[in-house]
Amino acid sequence: MNNVLDFDLDDLAPVDDDSEEAMEALWSGDLTVLSQHHTKPNGSHSFVLAHDRSVTWGIPGEPQLVAIAVARDLRQSTFSFETSHHATASFAQNWLAERGCPLDRIALRGGDYIEPADDLTVQVEQQIQKSGTRYEVLDTYTSDDRPSEAWTLVNDSQATQAPVRLFFEEWNHDAGTYTMREGAFPDVGVAQTWLDERSEPLPEPPEYSDHNGAVVRARIARIARIALSRSAGTSPTPQTGLDAPRATAAVPVQRAVQGRLL
Repeated sequence: MNNVLDFDLDDLAPVDDDSEEAMEALWSGDLTVLSQHHTKPNGSHSFVLAHDRSVTWGIPGEPQLVAIAVARDLRQSTFSFETSHHATASFAQNWLAERGCPLDRIALRGGDYIEPADDLTVQVEQQIQKSGTRYEVLDTYTSDDRPSEAWTLVNDSQATQAPVRLFFEEWNHDAGTYTMREGAFPDVGVAQTWLDERSEPLPEPPEYSDHNGAVVRARIARIARIALSRSAGTSPTPQTGLDAPRATAAVPVQRAVQGRLL
């Protein structure tokens, strides 16, 4: 993990007020870089995924991950600067990909990072990362205390049924793993009731139970398993149940420490 953050903007001027305000709103001392990619040879673009430690001391539930995209016009000696906050890495990666960053250059795998617990987690994350503008984010929440989880509530523009989707991430720090699941609801009110009560399992999207959808899902899962095993440098491990929920005994994490990815 390279946690040095340097955008090399000393000789450049912001192209507009929005870029200047976005740059000034970030304090590099609060950021832990999780992944970054800089284009070559002229370094015209920079893409960064970072954890904003200042958020852990602020309003509970605020998104802790920040995606940063910088575009430099070296001939004009100017730059544009954009930022976006997210509850989970997959949505941050989607935002960066929409601005031209290759997904494989901002992947979070191996080393100090907490790992996906199963194939379905990888599949759902890839679905988000490659979704383009499909999902309209309605709300997010992050808890790195107890329970240790984050969720993103969206409107799915491609869903013909239950268009409100909940992407729910839960971490098992003892095992060093996390799960990501997708839930489907007819409207925001029903989704909020589920979040408040948690009395039933997260309802799966209708397409999960469709035969054709199940076949496609299994095929994608196999591809995801192979990709995960390659990134980890190990052989694929057979899964006993793709849809079986994993028990995740969350443990308290100090608010000053980002416990989800590190």
